[in-house]
Amino acid sequence: MKDSYRHKGMRRRLVNQLREKGVTDEAILAAIGAIPRHFFLDKAFEEHAYEDKPFPIGHEQTISQPYTVAYQTNLLHLKPSDKVLEIGTGSGYQAAILAALGAVVYTVERQEGLFLKAKELLKKMGLTTIHCFFSDGTLGLAEHAPFDKILVTAGAKEVPNCLLEQLAIGGILVIPVGNADGQYMMRIQRKDKYQFETETLDAFKFVPFLGGLASRH
Repeated sequence: MKDSYRHKGMRRRLVNQLREKGVTDEAILAAIGAIPRHFFLDKAFEEHAYEDKPFPIGHEQTISQPYTVAYQTNLLHLKPSDKVLEIGTGSGYQAAILAALGAVVYTVERQEGLFLKAKELLKKMGLTTIHCFFSDGTLGLAEHAPFDKILVTAGAKEVPNCLLEQLAIGGILVIPVGNADGQYMMRIQRKDKYQFETETLDAFKFVPFLGGLASRH
């Protein structure tokens, strides 16, 4: 794995593009500037790794475009040492950004091939605050709950109750909700045991949020 001066220069240009698109959180921009996105993509996409676009990563999944990563991360209002549940590890890039911001990340992936690849890469990168699980994300991760923040990186038809239950009091859940044509980003804050405050924000298009496990075979 090589992170050259050229790659770093491409990241700086990406960070400037994100600033122009309205990303203002300097900590998030610094994390995007620090994490080599090309590590998370096939060699064939290396030249394009720092374009603000999603790319396929196999298993009918994608790595989100950097703007989307920044947008979702910003909605979490992360604090250092926040315990974060990420549903949909994918390439591992979003988890790496969260870890760079000081979060302790529990990330769940239902595609075995992606889980194994991301787990190995994140370990190689020395990101020791990321814990990877091959598991059904629609169930959350009850054995490690409650979580300060929960981030879903796939489009759900509705908000799973178990994710609300696994949110700490004062915690925030960020999830795109809608149908195959597109979803709206929702931010849900848990006010107390029974009360939740919901905001519906911008439109996005994510791969579908599916249940069950998918073997690599």
